[in-house]
Amino acid sequence: MKYDLIVIGGGPAGYLASERAAAKGLNVLLFEKRNLGGVCLNEGCVPSKALLYSAKIYDYTKHSEQYGIKVTESSIDQQVVIKRKNKVVKTLVTGVKGALKHHNVTVVEKTAKIEKKSSEGYVVSADNEKYTANRLLICAGSVPIMPPIPGLHEGYEKGFVLTNREVLDLTEIPKNLVIVGGGVIGLEMASYYNSVGSTVTVVEMLDKIGGPIDDEISELLRKEYEKKGVIFNLGSKVTSFTENSVIFEKDGKSFEILADKTLVSIGRRPATKDLGLENIGVETDKRGAIITDSFGRTNLAEVYAAGDINGMSMLAHTAYREAEVCVNNMTGKKDIMRYNAIPSVIYTNPEVASVGETETTAKQKNMNFESVKLSMKFSGRYVAENEGGNGICKVLREKDTNRLIGVSLIGNYASELIYGAAMMIETQMTVEDIKELVFPHPTVCEIIREALFAF
Repeated sequence: MKYDLIVIGGGPAGYLASERAAAKGLNVLLFEKRNLGGVCLNEGCVPSKALLYSAKIYDYTKHSEQYGIKVTESSIDQQVVIKRKNKVVKTLVTGVKGALKHHNVTVVEKTAKIEKKSSEGYVVSADNEKYTANRLLICAGSVPIMPPIPGLHEGYEKGFVLTNREVLDLTEIPKNLVIVGGGVIGLEMASYYNSVGSTVTVVEMLDKIGGPIDDEISELLRKEYEKKGVIFNLGSKVTSFTENSVIFEKDGKSFEILADKTLVSIGRRPATKDLGLENIGVETDKRGAIITDSFGRTNLAEVYAAGDINGMSMLAHTAYREAEVCVNNMTGKKDIMRYNAIPSVIYTNPEVASVGETETTAKQKNMNFESVKLSMKFSGRYVAENEGGNGICKVLREKDTNRLIGVSLIGNYASELIYGAAMMIETQMTVEDIKELVFPHPTVCEIIREALFAF
């Protein structure tokens, strides 16, 4: 059977694009080789948040006396936590399946490979069956980076080394957990397992945690977790894995850490291997990411790519928007993908969120800017609900235009209010425009407006 559109990959980009395209009248076929919902719903964003919320409740019970509540005894049942996580995942994946069925999207749960471009269209095969479509949308996602470090692959096969997939299914809490990589995944899992009782050690090559987040906020987050007992080895390079330890170098010296489990979370790469891209000549960059323009198009007519596969911004919410841009353009509505106001969040406790420029990126771009930092304690609600909290809000404005160009936050609720800052930056609001907005009181989001009055 011939389709109007074949979508390869059923993660956030793929399933949303399929729904949107079908709603616009296209006959859509969606391939997914593992689980609908992709990494995000099954082994990333959603399940990790389920675990982290359980840990947050557990943390509250351990520190409830400062709020006037006495909890005589509390404990965490890892098996129940995992069971609830699985229930959450199942609920949401079922919802995705229902939405695809509602829009009459044909779903084939098999591995797809692009075969060729024929006179009939693009040919894709799965288990020796062939399917043809006028258009392709490639949303195959990404996979964890597993570098050729001695002992890593052997450790993975034996269950000592974990990726983001396996670490979310541990039914027993490891006494000692080593996390290689201090990015988003590493920090969120450090947060969870530290809360539930593991001794956590993070080994990170860079001299800071959190990757591209604001340097000062990175330092604050690190200090918060050091107080909680997390050990950080920054500027450190892992050189090998044994059956029960991680060996790394720092300042020219070699160190060994014993561990029950090791999580390797040093990044992800686009999953372009074995897709058959070379069969039709889709261009990729040196990382293997599919090269796309601002319309989501590849170098080939009627072939688009969205989500992690293009390597632009490996975030589920970016994938959603890229999917919409692709579908709009292939159905006659001009739409452009912009990346200047993509919010990012680290769901630690406290949370970290940012959007737009940091001081570092603004300097790299030679922007004429100034920044203001304000304690979260200027928010009445934050003080009322966060005993001992030490959050900050940092805002950047471009001097020439007086536009807001960046917001970085550390403190609970950051994840829920960063979208407002993203909207302000996306719509190019000036500081004076934002000052005229009425924010609800008492809320934590008022901190953004308060910070702007310091300019």
